[in-house]
Amino acid sequence: MDKQNSKYRWIVFTAVLFTYFLIVSQRTAPGLITDQLMKDFNVSASAIGLLTSIQFLAYASLQIPIGILSDRYGPNLFLIAGALLNGLGTLIYSAAPNEFVLLISRALVGMGDATIWVNLVLILGQWFRVKEFVGLLGFAGMAGSLGFLLATYPFSAWIAWSGWRTPFFTVGILLCLCGFLLYVVLVKRPNQLFKDHPAAVQTEQQRENTFLMLKRIFSDRQAWATFFCHFGLVGTYVGFIGSWAVPYGMQMYGMSRSQVSQLMMIGLVGAIVGASLTTWIANRLESIKRPYMVVHLVVLVSWIAFLVFGGKPPFFMLAVLFFIIGYGNGASALTFAAVRQSFAMREVGVVSGFANTGGFISAILLPSIYGKVLDHFQPVSSGAGYTYGFIIPVLFAALGVMGGFLLREQRKESSKASGISV
Repeated sequence: MDKQNSKYRWIVFTAVLFTYFLIVSQRTAPGLITDQLMKDFNVSASAIGLLTSIQFLAYASLQIPIGILSDRYGPNLFLIAGALLNGLGTLIYSAAPNEFVLLISRALVGMGDATIWVNLVLILGQWFRVKEFVGLLGFAGMAGSLGFLLATYPFSAWIAWSGWRTPFFTVGILLCLCGFLLYVVLVKRPNQLFKDHPAAVQTEQQRENTFLMLKRIFSDRQAWATFFCHFGLVGTYVGFIGSWAVPYGMQMYGMSRSQVSQLMMIGLVGAIVGASLTTWIANRLESIKRPYMVVHLVVLVSWIAFLVFGGKPPFFMLAVLFFIIGYGNGASALTFAAVRQSFAMREVGVVSGFANTGGFISAILLPSIYGKVLDHFQPVSSGAGYTYGFIIPVLFAALGVMGGFLLREQRKESSKASGISV
């Protein structure tokens, strides 16, 4: 039986996307309790920034190694291990007695999260035809956005009802169960159904070429273009939503936690629309660069608007800005469409990891720097810290625009090598 023509591939798709949905929710859910953590553990804004950054530091530092190992040994076991590690970290977070344990738990979550997207891209490449790939990336982006959506009003209401520890404990249990589900769906059942199940281990000759492959990728303009595209769209959104959006809304607009979470939902609706609509437009235009450049420029203008209005735009405009910035995050699925289009399949894992590193280096830097700005402009209630803090996402989004300019459309020589046509 051919995997790419089997009905079973949709079971794989559903199991992987459900796991991704839960994992993504834990990237920003801690941002809902930023002020509570500061009170409960008596920590500063800088410490909260570090707590957020350590998760994304673990994520970003492992992207390229995970990409290399997944290209070599296959994505299944890494995806399973990542779900289990993420679940374990979330469980520890729910029971943390002090800020040190919080830090360790977020590092574990980041390590588990690091395995997810790269291997999701590889699994979609294995189970689905090339013509299906870009559209399915849009659905994967939507699943991630729904995960972020879970970590807004629904999670906020749950926290208000039961306290913050119970929701994180429950999600941790679910993630551990997802790890076992993925083992059955990706390993046990396919071994029974498909006799041509590919061997995970590649040849010795391919292993010896890893250094040369990395050297070529690190000097490749297209790889750096995808790195900066992701840096400008993903890190600014995830870094801000995951750390400072809730206190920003509460202190600058006097909103409740629940009201801010509803505002964040507007951004997540934008991300859902951005993931599906932008990949559809790219398919219709048979171009990745043109729609992606428009997205980058509009997101840059949106971050500039925060500065123009002194960090406090009118509320209606604030809702629109959140929607646009969220749309950009959803549209970032085009980064991996560009990777799949431009590089041979044997390199897709490591280049996807490299591109993804860009987004999460940005997500590491933004919360930490933003927290230092807030600490510098005390008292926080004055709003000056938030105003000057928006310089950071403006600069990061400008690097994303640069990545868009560097991005090239399909390179014929690479496409022929990998058998890709878009």
